Amino acid sequence: MNEQSIGQSVRRIDGRLKVTGAAPYTADRNLPGMVHAYGVFSTVASGRILRIDTTEASRVPGVIDIFHHAHFPRLYRVPKSPISSATILTATITDESRLPFEDGTVYYAGQFVALVVADTFEHAREAAYRVRVEYATNRAVAGLDQGLALSEPRDGGRGHSRGAPEPAFNEAEHRIDLTYRTPVETHNPMELHASVAYWQGDSLHLYEASQGVTVHRNTIARVFGLTPEQVTVEAPFIGSGFGSKLFMWPHSVAASAAARAVGRPVKLVVPRAQMFTTTGHRPETLQRLRLSSDASGRLTSLRHESINTTSFTDAFTENCGGVSRSLYSCPNVLVSHKTVQVNQGSSTSMRAPGAAPGLFALESAIDELAEQVGMDPMAFRLLNISTRDEAANLPWSSNHLREAIEQGSQRFGWANRDLRPGGMRDGHEVIGYGMAACNWDAYRTPAEARVQLRDDGSAYLTCAIQDIGTGTYTIAAQVVADLTGLPVERIEVKLGDSSFPAAPVSGGSWATASVIPAIAEATRNAIAQLRTFATANNAVFASEKPESIRFESGRLVSGTRSIDFAAVLKAQRLANAEGYAHTPGAPTGQYSFRSFGAHFVEVRWDPGISRLRVARVVSAIDVGRVINPLTARNQVEGAIVMGIGMALFEATEYDPRTGKPGNNNYAEYPVPVHADQPDIDVILLDYPDLALNEFGARGIGEIGITGLAAAVANAVHNATGKRIRDLPITLDKLIDVDHPVFA
Repeated sequence: MNEQSIGQSVRRIDGRLKVTGAAPYTADRNLPGMVHAYGVFSTVASGRILRIDTTEASRVPGVIDIFHHAHFPRLYRVPKSPISSATILTATITDESRLPFEDGTVYYAGQFVALVVADTFEHAREAAYRVRVEYATNRAVAGLDQGLALSEPRDGGRGHSRGAPEPAFNEAEHRIDLTYRTPVETHNPMELHASVAYWQGDSLHLYEASQGVTVHRNTIARVFGLTPEQVTVEAPFIGSGFGSKLFMWPHSVAASAAARAVGRPVKLVVPRAQMFTTTGHRPETLQRLRLSSDASGRLTSLRHESINTTSFTDAFTENCGGVSRSLYSCPNVLVSHKTVQVNQGSSTSMRAPGAAPGLFALESAIDELAEQVGMDPMAFRLLNISTRDEAANLPWSSNHLREAIEQGSQRFGWANRDLRPGGMRDGHEVIGYGMAACNWDAYRTPAEARVQLRDDGSAYLTCAIQDIGTGTYTIAAQVVADLTGLPVERIEVKLGDSSFPAAPVSGGSWATASVIPAIAEATRNAIAQLRTFATANNAVFASEKPESIRFESGRLVSGTRSIDFAAVLKAQRLANAEGYAHTPGAPTGQYSFRSFGAHFVEVRWDPGISRLRVARVVSAIDVGRVINPLTARNQVEGAIVMGIGMALFEATEYDPRTGKPGNNNYAEYPVPVHADQPDIDVILLDYPDLALNEFGARGIGEIGITGLAAAVANAVHNATGKRIRDLPITLDKLIDVDHPVFA
């Protein structure tokens, strides 16, 4: 029998490459004859270009060309393609639909207005600083409040309604009507966005920091009027993206067009400051929650209405109410989304889009209603758990939220919580306990893979899926190992190349659930071909039928006879046995697929020195079968830390007078560092969801951030008595010398 690999904590097979610096990231590529590009970025947030003077810039040594709206190749816009799991392999999607240098209009500060190409990075940057741009400026719409003051918000779609929410609310025993806010957050992965482009005749080859090489290939082919077969996009290693690298941004088009124009490979790396402007962000949200319950605490009405900022070039809806439709059982529900235009770059998906800000609001409101009812917030949630998806009127494929809450609370010690604000202390520190549910969609999309069993006794897997740092290389090898019995070190995995069998984007927590069925099927098909080789004329099992041959631990077995598969191939002078597979997306109409969990958070507040910290987190997560507990826990831990950033630190700030971002750097945009790490305990329930795929696996990257900010805010209330409904929870919102907690 094959030794089981699935479910084991296998160390990352790409780890050595990364720690030794041998893993090639996009900006590491240096091609023969390559030149460098550097952008000139708008210094105003709204207006139009009157004049671009390149005289001084052109005198910088090594300058090859300077592109702008009056000097740039003619390109094509990409037709809008709806994002769906069914069409993801053929989709064409842009995050900013406007082409670079399309015209002289400026929609946001930091927009590309010119591009210098020179022989070295230093020469390109120096020349870019010497390009002089004259603008006619308009008054910028700097944020959500200014946008609402100037115009009515637009319908963003993705709404839901059932029952009669308003009458039920008016007649209820307990009611809350509250507003919550979240700021703009910027992804800022450590790896900068980058493109290295070169042309061979009419074919484009692009190294790209991309979370979706298949979709990127499809999209950029449309920009240049090419077929997908004429474009290759490679991203074998990505230094995270958190959603900002899902789809195409202007720099990729600009680098590719410049490479064709100058006839040489071009490298373009987006500076850190412009990672805040031209490569996406989570939009600002304003969310109104109206919840009601009967005297026993059962929800009778839930209304979740949100408004988010969006750019003037692209409409983006932050689906804040997506989880509110069905997380809790409630007969009367209204969810609506609206958008308001501002002079910022295009918003995009950021880890757990919609659900992260949406669950901050919902799970804070749940706590506030539980307090009004007089119930423990954990008991309130347990009372209102939904046993089916009431929005879709379908049963859950798997829902172990109750067990997650119960296991998490026991491990955390929730029973020791003092309901009184400030009731728990340890020396100078006031202790607060808070909790929140976490929730995320479970997706599965079509995917393809190819597996070869080679005559040297190894296996070779190719798939266009990307490993964005989550461990996809490793779990792909584990699937092949599980079916072949080969050790993981005998399996070579190649990912992140659009010339490989097509795969979806690595985002939305759908990569694992989507590609491992394809990898498994391709492996089985390779084994099936190997069996036909072994039973061919003059072969070792010539007298037997292929289906009677077993494949165990890398050997073909029949009765007492056993032979290594490599020997079968060598005997017939065959290089390999190959299997290809295309597997479908999730079945529809029978089940609703989601992942569930709960966070329990301990915060400590020292009022004497105004210090707030998250000291401890226990998270119990139900994400189906866990393929690799080591990488799975790592994903949840990283999401928790990102959630702490959302709760306590992160906010991109725009000058209300000019619309320019004021903290577009790591020095002034604080994120959690090592000193901010709490003790983290992750419980993985490991219940296979076999309705979703044969392995029962669901995605895990997103769910860990959802609800975390609410759990922190609820813990802060337990410690200080203050309800913070406007993220982040900064110290100025907590300092109050007259508050009884600090007496």
